[in-house]
Amino acid sequence: MTPPMAEVARQPAVATDAPAVFACRAPVTLTRRADFLRAARAQRRPTPGFLLQARRRAPEEAVEGARVGFTCSKKLGNAVMRNRAKRRLREVARAVLPEHGHAGWDYVLVGRPGATVAHDFVAMCDDLRRALRHVHERTT
Repeated sequence: MTPPMAEVARQPAVATDAPAVFACRAPVTLTRRADFLRAARAQRRPTPGFLLQARRRAPEEAVEGARVGFTCSKKLGNAVMRNRAKRRLREVARAVLPEHGHAGWDYVLVGRPGATVAHDFVAMCDDLRRALRHVHERTT
């Protein structure tokens, strides 16, 4: 421990060009129940870690880009497990959707009991890429 009156040699601050906060290109999040219900009636693609629901928005819906929502029911476990599952799904979507999601689409990722929390993260990202490819191939 340094005595209070001792001279401390201070290091000069290092200037960097990196911003203090990194900008994230995350898609817009679904918040309205009606949007979730419309996605639930659209295409579904099961994966080992989650279920993907996807729908192409109508032209009169004026939201730019892709939107994403997350659902984890009480079947997953208590609030801690549900929140952990949603955090994992958010990170998977943040990693994959900017590159592989299409503008004008709504995606909902539904957590699976026992699988969403325990499944390998890299495998979940690959599963989402594969599911998106399958969903978009069916509509073109």
